[in-house]
Amino acid sequence: MAMAPCWRARKRNGVSFGIYILGFVILIGGLIYGAVILHVAAHWIAVGAIVLLGLAILKGVQATRGKDPS
Repeated sequence: MAMAPCWRARKRNGVSFGIYILGFVILIGGLIYGAVILHVAAHWIAVGAIVLLGLAILKGVQATRGKDPS
């Protein structure tokens, strides 16, 4: 029975990370759309999107990781 709470906690963090990343992807999509409307060069849009996606992953892991039990 001790395994159940640990499994539930891991599942909850996985969902939180997914929601976090989904929100960041929607934000990146909006910024890309705005950059296209402003006629920003495509290579700069790609660079910005890659940097923001990397930042999203780093912040998502930081926000949803569990505390060290020790």
